[in-house]
Amino acid sequence: MPLRSLPAWLAHPLRWQRAPVPWGAVVRGALAAGPLLGAGIALGNPAAGVLAGLGAMLAGINDRPGTRRTGIVHVGLPALAGAAGLLVGSAYAAVAGGWWALPALFLAGLVSGAVSVGGPVSSAAGVQGLVTTIIGMGMPLPGEPWFKALCFLGGAAWLLVLRLVLRPPRPVGGSLDGEREALAVVFEALSDALAAVGGPGGVPARRRLTAAMDRADEALRLHRLLRHKVTDEELLLTERYAAATALCEAGVALLWEDRPLPARVAEGPRRLAEAVRTGAPPGALSAPESSTAARAAFDRALLDAAVAFARDEPEVSSPAEVMSVAPPTVRRRMLSVGGRRYAARVAVCVTASAAVALALRADHWYWLPATAAFLVKPDLGPLFSRVVNRFAGTALGVLVFAVPAALFGGHWWLPVLAALAGALVPMSVATRNYALQTAVVTALVLSFVWAGGDTQAAGSRVTDTAIACAMVLLVGHLPLLTNPAARVGHRLAAALRHTEDYLSHVLNSPPGERADERMALRRAAYRALGEARAAAETVAAELPAQRARIADWAPLVSAAERIVDAATAGAVRMEHGAPRPSEREAREVTEAIASVADALDGRRRDSPPELTATPECETLADVVAELHRIRKVTGA
Repeated sequence: MPLRSLPAWLAHPLRWQRAPVPWGAVVRGALAAGPLLGAGIALGNPAAGVLAGLGAMLAGINDRPGTRRTGIVHVGLPALAGAAGLLVGSAYAAVAGGWWALPALFLAGLVSGAVSVGGPVSSAAGVQGLVTTIIGMGMPLPGEPWFKALCFLGGAAWLLVLRLVLRPPRPVGGSLDGEREALAVVFEALSDALAAVGGPGGVPARRRLTAAMDRADEALRLHRLLRHKVTDEELLLTERYAAATALCEAGVALLWEDRPLPARVAEGPRRLAEAVRTGAPPGALSAPESSTAARAAFDRALLDAAVAFARDEPEVSSPAEVMSVAPPTVRRRMLSVGGRRYAARVAVCVTASAAVALALRADHWYWLPATAAFLVKPDLGPLFSRVVNRFAGTALGVLVFAVPAALFGGHWWLPVLAALAGALVPMSVATRNYALQTAVVTALVLSFVWAGGDTQAAGSRVTDTAIACAMVLLVGHLPLLTNPAARVGHRLAAALRHTEDYLSHVLNSPPGERADERMALRRAAYRALGEARAAAETVAAELPAQRARIADWAPLVSAAERIVDAATAGAVRMEHGAPRPSEREAREVTEAIASVADALDGRRRDSPPELTATPECETLADVVAELHRIRKVTGA
C-alpha cells in the first residue's frame, strides 16, 4: 500500500459525526456507574460496587436512542449475556485457573463470534458475554460467582430503570411516543426522497428511507411481541404504518422513473409526519395527477393514508394483520460461512492474547484478551483504524486517570471520576469516535480496578493494549480468516435470495393479491442489502492491501439494490395494468439470481441458466441488465 494513501484510509473511522447531544443518556450515565461504585465503597464492599458499576457501564454503551421497548431489548439482552458470562467465568476460575483458562476462552470466543453475526443486539450480547467471561476468570474480586453475576445484573438494571424513569414529559403519543417518532421519521425520509427524485441524491435518499422503515418496523414489532393486549391507539398506529409502507413502495417506483416532481408532492408526507407527532389532522394533501403508473400509485396510497389518518377507530382487530418479516434467525447466521469464520477469528485472537498475558503476568492477565475481544469486532470500524484508535484512546485514558491518582489520596475521588466518565460515554457513542470512547471507558475501568485493590494497573494497560493491537492486526490479516468472499459474499448472497423471493412474488402473484406480503418481502430484501453494503464498506477500508480484489463489492451491492428498485417499479406498474412478463422470462430471471447467490456462497452450479434477449418489460429489462453486470464480475 503506498504511504500517500494511508491518511485517507486511516481517517475513515476517525471522522466526527454531527449528532444531537443525548442529554438524557448523559444524565443516566452520570447517575449509574459512579454512584454504584461509591455505594459499594461506602458500604465496605468495593467489589460489589465495582461489578455493579461495570454492569452499568456496559449497559450505558448500549443505551441508544429508541423507544422504551427497544431500550429494554438493546440494554437488557446484552446485560443478561454479560451476567451469564461473569457467572460462568467466575465458576470456571474457582475449579480450573491458570493455563486451563485457554480452552475455555477458545470455546467462549467461538460462541461469542458466532452469536455476534446475528445483528446489532446479538453483537453487543456476544462481546459482552465474552468480556465478562474473561473478567470472571481473571479479575481477582472476592465473592461467590452467583453474587458477582447478581451485582453485575443489578448495575445494568439500575441504568435500565433510569432510562424508563428519567424521560421528558410524554407528548400526545403517551406510552407510544417512541413508536410515533419512528413512524414520523419514515414520512420525513419519504418526503426527502421525493424531493430528490430526478437528482443525484435519489439513491442515498432511498437508502435512508429503507433504513427508517426498518427502524419503525423493529419498534412496532417489539411492541407487538412484548404486549399481549393492544389498544385502539396501537391498532391505529399499526394501520398508519401500513399506509407508510404503501407510500414508500410508490415512492421507490417514482425514484426509479427518475422524473422530477413538483414540490407539493413531497409536502404531503411531511404533513403526515407532523400529524403522527401531534395527533392533529394532516390538512390538505397534494391533488392527484396520474401522469405515470408510479404517480398514480402514489396518489392512491396518499388517499388511503388520508383515510387512515381521518379514522378514530381502527379497522384491523390485531396488529398481526400488518405483514412483517423478521430478520434471519441468529441460529441461521451462526451456522453460515461468515459466522464460522468470524467465530474462529474471535477465538484465535482472544486465546492467543490470553496465552501471551499469562506468560507475562499470571495474576492480572484479563486486560489483554478483553482488549482483543473488542478490537476484533468489525462493526467498530476498519481493522487498522480501530487498532490505532484503541491504542491512542487507551494512552489518553491512562494519562487522564493518572492525574487524580497522583493528586488525591483515599478512594473518594474514584466515584466522582466514574460519574464524569459515565456521563461522557453516551457522547462518545453518539459521535462514534472510537478513540474518545476508548479513552472514557479506560478511565472508567481503571477507577473500578483501583477500587478493587489493583493500584498499579494503569502503567501496564498501555503495554497490554499494544500487544493486543499487534496480535489482532496479525490474526486479522490471516488469509484463511479474512477472506472477503466469506465476510461480504455470504451477506450479498442472502440479500440476493431475498431479492429472488421478492421478484418471484412480483412476477407470479396476480395484481392486488397478497400486497402486504409483497411489501414485507421487499423490505426484507432492502434490509439484507443494507447489511451487505455495510460489510462491503468496512472490508474495503479494512484491507487496503487487497483493495484491487475487493473494490467490486460495492458495485455488486448497488446492482442488487437497483434490481429491487426495478422490481418495485414493476410491481407498481403491473398493479396498474401493465402487461406481465411471460412465465419463461420470469423463470429465467429468478433462476439467474439464485445462480449468482449460489456462486457467492461457493456453491457453483454445473450449468448456470442462460438469460435470453432483453425482455420487452422495461423494469424486467433493467433487472436483466443489472444481472449481467453481477454475473460478469462473479462469473456465475
